[in-house]
Amino acid sequence: MKSTLRRWAVRLYARRVGGRLDTERVPKHIGVILDGNRRWARESGGTASQGHRAGAAKIRELLGWCAETEVEVVTLWLLSTDNLSRPKEELVPLLTIVEGAVRDLAEDGRWRVHHVGALEVLPERTQRVLRDAQEATAGRPGIVVNVAVGYGGRQEITDAVRSLLAKRAADGDTLERVAETLGVEDISEHLYTRGQPDPDLVIRTSGEQRLSGFMLWQSAHSEYYFCEVHWPAFRKVDFLRALRDYAARHRRFGQ
Repeated sequence: MKSTLRRWAVRLYARRVGGRLDTERVPKHIGVILDGNRRWARESGGTASQGHRAGAAKIRELLGWCAETEVEVVTLWLLSTDNLSRPKEELVPLLTIVEGAVRDLAEDGRWRVHHVGALEVLPERTQRVLRDAQEATAGRPGIVVNVAVGYGGRQEITDAVRSLLAKRAADGDTLERVAETLGVEDISEHLYTRGQPDPDLVIRTSGEQRLSGFMLWQSAHSEYYFCEVHWPAFRKVDFLRALRDYAARHRRFGQ
């Protein structure tokens, strides 16, 4: 009885928060660091794999909430380059769960899936799942869902500079010429997210207050929202609170 009343109260509160939301100040691009799967599982008496599965299941809920607003791009950090150094007995199940989550997004029919990350550092099976999902959803309308798998912010900038230098060399430019003319936009055009708006809002769950290398270049002027709730327990009311907090801020863009 108490749990039923609590759920009803949370839903009522979520409606109140949503009703007061300034719809003209909704972020166009939201980045989400999905943190706390293992801690949630440990506190619930489950395994790490159970925590990761619960976290993967939460993704569809989040995207549904985003679809009710004016959000256009969502970037989900599913697997970092650091995660790839985990023990095999943990990494292999995690990769299987990530692959399943990406397939589910592609099969849903509402999202345009785009991979961001270093594809070559991933197992061939994972690479194939990511490529297939991106190709199958390329022409769809709706929210662009960036799945950050095998992603690291420093690696992204390194790859962008490497790609830029390779292109300029192919165009016949010398290194001296590149150094003379190199600008911020030149690097931006070679990022994994090229052509997309930078994230307006970055949400990190589980109470950690750091970026851990997430979208280092793109988030220079982003607003941050740190939520104490572990990712599998993230609720619509938590999402709406993040949007409300964002709408209440005066963005300065470094000025």
